[in-house]
Amino acid sequence: MKTIKLIVTNAILIFISLFLIVQSAVPPADKVELVRAYTRAIEFDFSAWVFNALAVKQKQAALSLPRYMEERQQKKLIENCLNLVAEIRSINTEIEQTYANPEMENKEEKLTPLKQKLKDLSEQQAHLAPVCESVLQQQLNAVLSHMGFTLGGQAIPPVLYHATPLPYALIVSPRSVIRQDANISLQTDLTLPEMVSLEQKVEQGLNVSALVVPIGGIGVYPTMVLNTSYLPTLVEIVSHEWIHNYLTLRPLGLSYEKSPELRTMNETTASIAETEIARLLLEKYYPEVLPPLPSPASSPQPQGRIPLEEPVFDFNAEMHETRITTDALLAEGKIVEAEAYMENRRQFFFENGYQIRRLNQAYFAFYGAYAAEPGGSAGTDPVGPAVRALRSQSPSLVDFVNRISWMTSFEELKRATGQ
Repeated sequence: MKTIKLIVTNAILIFISLFLIVQSAVPPADKVELVRAYTRAIEFDFSAWVFNALAVKQKQAALSLPRYMEERQQKKLIENCLNLVAEIRSINTEIEQTYANPEMENKEEKLTPLKQKLKDLSEQQAHLAPVCESVLQQQLNAVLSHMGFTLGGQAIPPVLYHATPLPYALIVSPRSVIRQDANISLQTDLTLPEMVSLEQKVEQGLNVSALVVPIGGIGVYPTMVLNTSYLPTLVEIVSHEWIHNYLTLRPLGLSYEKSPELRTMNETTASIAETEIARLLLEKYYPEVLPPLPSPASSPQPQGRIPLEEPVFDFNAEMHETRITTDALLAEGKIVEAEAYMENRRQFFFENGYQIRRLNQAYFAFYGAYAAEPGGSAGTDPVGPAVRALRSQSPSLVDFVNRISWMTSFEELKRATGQ
């Protein structure tokens, strides 16, 4: 009976994986194909990754180890896995710095023990990571069940994620307006010089704005998740990408690529949900690492009063202003002026501790879709506020997600929120 159940479960997982791979692919379009002329040789192979990840997940399901572990053991396991990730990252940094140091002699003498230690730790991680993922999957399923997202106690699709080196994304926007025309996944081992070279070739060849960006996760199935040592971030990303999988089985997710408004509706919904789901999971299983709630915005100083302290740099407010000004310049046809302004603002952000490599139309086309909080790179785009309004009008997160998941246009959202 157990063997039959496992076969049926595997068949269902493979079907969902194939369906989500197809739905995650960008529909063929002239604009995308023009860009792919520059990227075909370095694009990420999702099919190979998904089938390898499914093999790992099938082994996890057959073992069912988390079911035989006490909660205390599960927490210790997660802690060990996160510590391993941090230690591996530290050693990789030390190796890179050693290679880059022109004054260091006998580099191999220092690198040999570091490489061996990295090999040993990587083997430990390969052994522990699948079990850690199973633990978090089980915990997230329990939280989703408590919130009302499951059917008979089981999330559909089942929660499956795999921590892995992530592809980079090449984002392309017209220069005259902020709009994402292409989002192409690139291989995980691109170097910074290769990214810069690709951006330059695409921009010069197509007269567009291009940017290669890092990402935190991708909603294929199993979902691809950033290998991070910070548990709150890990839980948020896993939750975010599961919501994408949930939406992809419904009209909103199926319509992801049909318009910029629908993309923003998808991403903002997932961003709102990730915060609420992750917080509940951390409260239940890991309260010791639960981040404090954001403090209310401080009251503005009355006019004429000298502030007692230097004002704190507000990234969201400054980026919001940058987006609004950029949109206004582009609307007037002042493309060169807008690009010069964005570069000046990039330097301003850099001086205030935010190391943004490039700030251009493609930057806003990508990050502007994540509008779970007021302000920021979305500017005056009305979609994010409408999604937030629907959440505030909904009695629960599951009611909000289920309601918006059946929408196929921004017009429906506006009607639903009385706009």
